[in-house]
Amino acid sequence: MPPDRPNKKRQLPSHPGRTFKPIRKPAPQAKWKGKDRRIAADITEVVRKRAAAEAAMAEARKSHERLREAIDLLPQGIVFLDAEGRYILWNKKYAEIYSRSADLFKPGVRMADTLRAGVARGDYPEAVGREEEWIAERMAKLHQPGECHEQLISDGRCIQIEERKTADGGIIGLRIDITELKRRESSFRLLFDSNPVPMIVCAIDGERIIGVNDAAVEHYGYSPAEFRSLTLRDLQAFEADRPWDGDPRADERAARTWKHVRADGTLIDLAVYSRQLTYDGEPAVLLALMDITERKRAEMRLAFMAQHDGLTGLPNRNSLRKRLDDMLTHTRRSDGKVAVHFLGIDNFKAVNDSLGHAIGDKLLRSISRRLRSTLRDDDVIGRLNSDEFAVLQSGVERTEDIVLLAKRLLHAIGEPFLVDGHSVVVSASIGIAVAPGDGDESDKLFMSADMALTKAKVEARGGYSFFETGMDARAQTRRKIEFELRQALQHEVLRPHYQPLIGLSTGTISGCEALVRWPHPERGMVSPADFIPVAEETGLINPLGLQVLRRACLDAAAWPDPVRVAVNLSPLQFRVGNLLTTVMDALKHSGLPPKRLELEITETLLLEKSSQVIATLHALRALGVRISMDDFGTGYSSLSYLRSFPFDKIKIDQSFVRGLCANHELQAIVRSIISLGRGLGVTITAEGVETEAELNWLRSEGCHEAQGFLFSPGRPNDEIAAMLAAQCESADAAALRMASRVA
Repeated sequence: MPPDRPNKKRQLPSHPGRTFKPIRKPAPQAKWKGKDRRIAADITEVVRKRAAAEAAMAEARKSHERLREAIDLLPQGIVFLDAEGRYILWNKKYAEIYSRSADLFKPGVRMADTLRAGVARGDYPEAVGREEEWIAERMAKLHQPGECHEQLISDGRCIQIEERKTADGGIIGLRIDITELKRRESSFRLLFDSNPVPMIVCAIDGERIIGVNDAAVEHYGYSPAEFRSLTLRDLQAFEADRPWDGDPRADERAARTWKHVRADGTLIDLAVYSRQLTYDGEPAVLLALMDITERKRAEMRLAFMAQHDGLTGLPNRNSLRKRLDDMLTHTRRSDGKVAVHFLGIDNFKAVNDSLGHAIGDKLLRSISRRLRSTLRDDDVIGRLNSDEFAVLQSGVERTEDIVLLAKRLLHAIGEPFLVDGHSVVVSASIGIAVAPGDGDESDKLFMSADMALTKAKVEARGGYSFFETGMDARAQTRRKIEFELRQALQHEVLRPHYQPLIGLSTGTISGCEALVRWPHPERGMVSPADFIPVAEETGLINPLGLQVLRRACLDAAAWPDPVRVAVNLSPLQFRVGNLLTTVMDALKHSGLPPKRLELEITETLLLEKSSQVIATLHALRALGVRISMDDFGTGYSSLSYLRSFPFDKIKIDQSFVRGLCANHELQAIVRSIISLGRGLGVTITAEGVETEAELNWLRSEGCHEAQGFLFSPGRPNDEIAAMLAAQCESADAAALRMASRVA
């Protein structure tokens, strides 16, 4: 068959799959013209479709590249798998996360195969020892995706995995490196769970409690399950703002104070610190709960103690002052009056010393209860100091109302108290100031009532005294004396004068009593009656007594032997506790023999019945110093004191000597004292002798010594020294005359 007429059909090389009949010898032009046009059109269409396909493929490749570029920019790892779990596409972050297995990732490779290879390489520590089981579990999660889960990698990182199926059955996977988040969570758990401070996490929405630590469980008494059924409001005792309310930009708050209720109903005070955070994927607030219940109680106790007396629970001076200010404010509006009663227990120290401080404290509590029961609800009672109370009486219309209350208070105190089996009887004195007449300010009224109490103790012991205008002037005078006395002591202006004591059997000076004198540049010689009480009230009696003792010992050391010097001691000097040392130093410094020093005390000192006082007196007497009881017969239970201590001398008070010759009762008293002294072997000295008749009577009754203006007033040391020198000369002359007579 000729080559230009093949029997088989041929395919057109440029159009695979399409067959064409062999080209025959062209027919006449008219016959073939229509067929050529159709063939040309077909060829054009094929070329067009091929170009379109190539363009679509190019666009697809371009879109693919754009998709890859897009997912490569994501911070999370992204992977696309087909329905059979073969890799289609993944981004750089995915390859970085699984860097040890990244060489296995290729399109079409099964994830199960890469996991198996990774397990063999040791990339997944959780699979060690259970490799196939772990792979099966992982593939089950892949093909049945649900909740997020976590995966540990051998380099210590933790990866969060979330996977979702696509419409065609494929899988899109998301990988997030949560290593740092897990570390922070671990640190939070460590600080949260093991923290000794109770901590609660509650959701912002609804305030549900979604987490508690062990300390909160122990502190509140609820179990973790019970906590999860509660809201924050269930713990609060009272409605309060949430600690995180306020500026939304600030997620950390200063402490707020809440009152919560424990499971057993106990109320507790808390200082609450809050911080907003995300807990298990939801907005929450972490609350640190500092229990300040004890601190609040301590603060309340301190606040109470700052305003109240610790022993009786009564308001103290500061609290009374505030109460009085309130009363005065009300009084100014109502034109009423307020009375301030200062009540002092008489001789309360004697109760302490005789029965002990424990009994004294119980007595004060009993007194406070009894006084409080005597008052109206509107009146206020408080304690000022150890043995002084104050009563604020409001709504006063008549002076009689003030007097009636004062009498009720005194009567209440005067009734016996039974304390631990002891029947204790005490009395009281009251000083009264009334507003606005005696002052329109609390401090002024307190001062006025205090001055009135001083007067009551001196002039009306066991009674009451109203403030008087002259008291303020006297108080100012006392304050001035105190200031000037301090200056005088600092410059050692005070000096002792000496009054001779005359031996009635010899008629000679046997000793001298030191009497303190204060020469004032403006007022002349200040009377001891003016400054000694001030010195005792202010504590200046101790430096004053020390100066007099030292000066007297120095002066007496230059007197002829055996002339003695007598120095008066105040009870306050014994309370300091260093009297024995003070006396020893004065004797050593002056060189005066102890037997030439007499120390005079009053019965007031022995009234305290202090073991320390008795011990000090015995120590002084053992030193060689003579002890004399001054003003005998004017105190309390004098005879019992003679049993408690062996005195060397008893001095009869001048009140029994003055007018002695004309008063048989005084004569009987003095005669008894002299007889008592003889029986005890004690020297008896009579004070205040002013007439020859008094002297003769005392001498006839056997009195040993006398002193008074009949013999001499108090004199400066130089005059006393001259008198003693003259006495020595007379004695020497008499001795010479006697010797000449004997010869």
